Amino acid sequence: QSYTTKQTNENIAIIGNKIKLPKLGLVRFAKSREVEGRIVNATVRRNPSGRYFVSLLVETEVQELPKTHSYIGIDVGLKDFAILSNGTHYKNPNFFRSLEDKLAKAQRVLSRRMKGSSRWNKQRVKIARIHEYISNARKDYLDKISTEIIKNHDVIGIEDLQVSNMLKNHKLAKAISEVSWLQFRS
Repeated sequence: QSYTTKQTNENIAIIGNKIKLPKLGLVRFAKSREVEGRIVNATVRRNPSGRYFVSLLVETEVQELPKTHSYIGIDVGLKDFAILSNGTHYKNPNFFRSLEDKLAKAQRVLSRRMKGSSRWNKQRVKIARIHEYISNARKDYLDKISTEIIKNHDVIGIEDLQVSNMLKNHKLAKAISEVSWLQFRS
């Protein structure tokens, strides 16, 4: 659930810790960082756990990273998330496995609730928050690794895997899905 609006006649603006949006007016928000550049559009979305987010698209100058004149190859795996050709290992933190029992218990509780009731909705939100936590933790870990690799190397080669074919092996499917190789590549 989201809506996107374009910037026309300063209808999207940031005033202190509030954002001015068409249809909504001034809305207080947690400003995670200063907005630099000209605002092009804003997208307001609600995630399944009921939290609202606003994404601003801005025009800004991109500064190139300094040249390091180094190159690296990346091998991705299940035991170690990534192994670089220079010998650096990045461990696989298993975010889903660590919360799998908690998620299963919450889903069992949800199955006992009457669909559509307020307690069912509360439990649905709890499950959505667990999924959101897993997703955010995984994304943060991948962003940190990729940023470190990009800052230290000019040329990066990464192994090309047929993930959809690998997922057909039911013994490895959960582990392969959890490591998010595709998200790391992009």
